[in-house]
Amino acid sequence: MKAAWFLLFALPGLAGEAGGAAEYVGGTLKIVQSRTQGTLITSDAQSFVFSTKNALVRVPYDKINQIEYGQSVSRRYLESILISPVFMLAKKRAHFLTVAYETEDGQQQAMVFRVDKTAIRAVLISLEAKTGRRVVYQDEEARKAGKG
Repeated sequence: MKAAWFLLFALPGLAGEAGGAAEYVGGTLKIVQSRTQGTLITSDAQSFVFSTKNALVRVPYDKINQIEYGQSVSRRYLESILISPVFMLAKKRAHFLTVAYETEDGQQQAMVFRVDKTAIRAVLISLEAKTGRRVVYQDEEARKAGKG
């Protein structure tokens, strides 16, 4: 019985951190360096948030004008040479999210993130719901991975 009460109170706390681990790959942000690790937060009611150790970036959902998702797929060559040829059959996928938006002064900006594979679907669904914009998929493989 105690375990049920714990779960009842613990789950709402976990829901507040919707999003996931991401790396800022590049874009127009001046306050965040490329290859900066952080967290994407989509549970904020008003803004899409990227939080790092040194910066917090907020973009109001109504200012986002494009969401794009793509993948980079590569074979695991190094692992196949060092460990086993079986790794040649495996593919390594990197998940990329581009968020384009307009600033208060009318300038177009963009951020590109490499998103953790366990978080990409939730981030895409949240962004579609909160912005009212459809995700643009770079290809059919990305569409399958993004939609599930």
